[in-house]
Amino acid sequence: MIYNLALTLAQQPEVVERVLRVTRHRGFKVTEMDMHLGDNGTTRLGMVVESERALELLSHQLNKLIDVTECEVLSAKPAATRYPQHASA
Repeated sequence: MIYNLALTLAQQPEVVERVLRVTRHRGFKVTEMDMHLGDNGTTRLGMVVESERALELLSHQLNKLIDVTECEVLSAKPAATRYPQHASA
């Protein structure tokens, strides 16, 4: 499954590292990231993650991080089946 998440984080140097560590330890692969610094001391982090595991395994752990103020699931969809491309002869 492919999940699209939006996180609101405190602007601390180590927060993104913690989010990525939790993501990796829960068995999710980050495929895209987009980060924007806000004026009010927060950071908005958009992440697309991929895994066969249930998203709740990740979202509950992210919500437990002290510097994560919000973890919102924007979308979930099945991962596309990838077939190797064959060169034509």
